[in-house]
Order: sequence, then C-alpha cells, then structure tokens
Amino acid sequence: MIYHRGSNLRMRVYCLGEEQYQSNPDELQFYADNNGELLAFETWHYDMDDPGLIIEAIRWYARYIKNPGMEILADDPRAGHNNSNYG
Repeated sequence: MIYHRGSNLRMRVYCLGEEQYQSNPDELQFYADNNGELLAFETWHYDMDDPGLIIEAIRWYARYIKNPGMEILADDPRAGHNNSNYG
C-alpha cells in the first residue's frame, strides 16, 4: 500500500498477472505497465481532497521500483475491460 504522509491518500497496488482483482466502483483506479507486468492502483477510502496526489503517488511508486518512465493509464487495458491490447 502507498501512503501519502501529508494527506489521507492510501492506494493499494495489485500485480494483475499474479492476483485476483475486482475494481471497487467507489474508488478511483489507474493502471500501469511495469515492463510487461500490468499493475492496478486503487484508492482506499480517499476523500478526493487533492486528486493530483494520486498521480504524484503513482509516479513516486514508479521511481521506487526503478521505472520512472512507467506509463500511467486511466482505463483498464486488459481484454474485456474498456477496449484493451492486453490479454
């Protein structure tokens, strides 16, 4: 889980190739390709005080895993989820 120290932002990170994931309609989701490993990021009880913090947190995580150029996607790229190129 990613915690933002200055706010109530908490995000869960899922490796979609290794774990079951069902998006929560009450939370925001973003996706990213970590060198072929598809990740999902989902807020956890976030009050949307500063939505810009979400992208900032995902960028921090990308630097943390040594992939600062990781592309962040708003739509699920998997097959059967919002027009996809992933299977």
